[in-house]
Amino acid sequence: MKRFKYNVLFLIGACCLLMSGTIQGQKTLIDIELEPAAILIGEQSIISINVTTDCDKDVRLLISRDTLMRGVEVLTISDPDSVFIDNNRVIIKQDLLITSFDSSLYLLPPVQVLDGDEIISSNQVALKVSTVPVNIEDPDDFYDIKTVWKPPFIFADYYPVILGVLLFILLVVLIYFLVQRMRNKQPVNPFKKPEPVLPPHVIAIKELDEIKQQKLWQQGRNKEFYTQLTDTLRKYIHSRFGINAMEMTSGEIMELIRKNTEAESVYDSLKQILVLSDFVKFAQFHPLPDENNLSLMNAYLFVNQTKPVEIIKPEEITEEDKTNITNESL
Repeated sequence: MKRFKYNVLFLIGACCLLMSGTIQGQKTLIDIELEPAAILIGEQSIISINVTTDCDKDVRLLISRDTLMRGVEVLTISDPDSVFIDNNRVIIKQDLLITSFDSSLYLLPPVQVLDGDEIISSNQVALKVSTVPVNIEDPDDFYDIKTVWKPPFIFADYYPVILGVLLFILLVVLIYFLVQRMRNKQPVNPFKKPEPVLPPHVIAIKELDEIKQQKLWQQGRNKEFYTQLTDTLRKYIHSRFGINAMEMTSGEIMELIRKNTEAESVYDSLKQILVLSDFVKFAQFHPLPDENNLSLMNAYLFVNQTKPVEIIKPEEITEEDKTNITNESL
């Protein structure tokens, strides 16, 4: 009986040892594949890494970030992807994108995994790198390793060009606008209210008042007095009657004024001014003070007698105007 118990205990212990050995025997495995295994210079190939290990193990790939070996460069390393399988195991997948610019047959070094204190190495694969085939008959006939990629259309890339074109168009329109306004003698600023244009007779009376205040002939400056006086009348005649008096002689001006019915009544007043002015300016004549005063009075008379008659509409007559009209009739 005792022997039977010992045999049972022995069998149980053997099973436990066997199961413990089986569990402890699940090691970390690493396997790599290369696709494609043959490339041309500058082309790319992918090393697929599969690490099989226990879920609770902390394993780490020992991968170079830039060079796998001399002549073989690492371009990118993908993020690890884990897939759980049976028996509490996991497969960790990761890809390496490699390339080479030297033609040769490369026996790539094994990929290593650090499992605790143990380093596990993968199998080795070979990469064949060939040169670009050259047409011996036409050695200058070269082709790119990769076709030229056309960049995608991004509207934001053309913002500077579009903005430049719009600014150029705006500048041209602005210059054209300014030139047209200057040609038409309009104010450059379109938002500025134009100054009211005074009637010709108002401008003439204002200038005559300034001449009167200067008292030129009282200071012996007869020539300057008659020059300003006749210039004022010439400008008034040009604006009022459309006669280019600034470019005419005194005789030509008087001949045209004599034929104008609106100025016929003050023809003698204008004649007195123009004739006396010519004597002063060209014959060094010194008129008497009364003659100078008469010339100034005749200038006022000519302007006031030839200014346009303002017609007031009935609706524009104020109460004050009505009162004045009533008083005048009485």
